[in-house]
Amino acid sequence: MDPLRDIRGIDTVSWWPLAPGWWLLLIGIALLVLLVWWAIRRRRLYPLGRWQQDARRHLIDLKRRIKQEPAKPVASDLSELLRRIAIARCGRSMTASLTDEAWLAWLQRNDSSGFPWQEKGRLLLELPYAPPDRSADNETLVQLIDAAIHWVSEDACHV
Repeated sequence: MDPLRDIRGIDTVSWWPLAPGWWLLLIGIALLVLLVWWAIRRRRLYPLGRWQQDARRHLIDLKRRIKQEPAKPVASDLSELLRRIAIARCGRSMTASLTDEAWLAWLQRNDSSGFPWQEKGRLLLELPYAPPDRSADNETLVQLIDAAIHWVSEDACHV
């Protein structure tokens, strides 16, 4: 009976190390969790649409530039950016033909915060076309940029 040995069963399969398929599944789940976390965080921080985020970023950049550059190029860029924002919000047919006082009146009508565009916005009409040596009040320019940042955050276009 010595030569006869008892039949042993197959050894149990260890769960470690994991097979490559399990590794891929774990990496996929980790990436999915990171993507969901990133999307929620981004949505909470920047609930605006894509063009609004871009416009807001440009306005904040203009606010930084005021401290280093003369007011004239900043005012010119702000004027152009406001026009682009208006076209994106309300359409080219409604906003592209507006000039001078009509443009400022339209801005005031479409800004729910009640910022006095017709008073303080005159800088946007005059400074970009003024002689190079003309200076401007940087504080008024900062107020215009702050009002524009608030305006970008709004959703509706008022006719």
